[in-house]
Amino acid sequence: MKLDVLYEDNHLIAVFKPANLLVQGDITGDVSLMDEIKNYLKEKYNKPGNIFLGLLHRLDRPVQGIVLFAKTSKGASRLSEQFREHTIQKIYTAVVSGQTPKTGTLVSYILKDENKNKVEVFDTPHGGALRAELSFETLATNKNFSLVRIALKTGRPHQIRAQFSHIGHALVGDTKYGGQKNSELLLAATELKFTGATDSASHEIKIEVPESFLKFVK
Repeated sequence: MKLDVLYEDNHLIAVFKPANLLVQGDITGDVSLMDEIKNYLKEKYNKPGNIFLGLLHRLDRPVQGIVLFAKTSKGASRLSEQFREHTIQKIYTAVVSGQTPKTGTLVSYILKDENKNKVEVFDTPHGGALRAELSFETLATNKNFSLVRIALKTGRPHQIRAQFSHIGHALVGDTKYGGQKNSELLLAATELKFTGATDSASHEIKIEVPESFLKFVK
């Protein structure tokens, strides 16, 4: 595959992850985004041996969009801290069923079943469930579907997918959480804002909302 590099400096690299590509290799043995980036760095910089690449965050396999990696240990340390402190702004765009309010905030508690690779959502604290929060605004709607811009406040497993399903607005293509069947899951990481690894400059990466999303709300 041809790697779509969205941002690169001495310490960091951000790329576009297509839908259904693994971020990191797993027991399936399928090619991963990390594999592709390591190959890219090895060829571009003519580096022998192993390539360092720090995994800073993930996207679910069916989700497309921006993923940021560290090329150095300093980049990994500095950016991991930003992710832990929730100072990085992560924006997603999704198409959900039904007509959503103009704006909203969802706060709930998420408990993952590792065996089923699925989460349960609770309205109040529940056992080992983790607090999950996001806010959203509706960009377009035709009553059957809504295009929403989502700002994550926490990064829980399947958070966006599960929380919207829980309020009756499952994502299109997300049959795991009751969504309408579609050839792809309509969820993309479309904006990422962070501070550089070695400076105090703010960096912002944006991609366009996929055309396949827009056709649902025309």
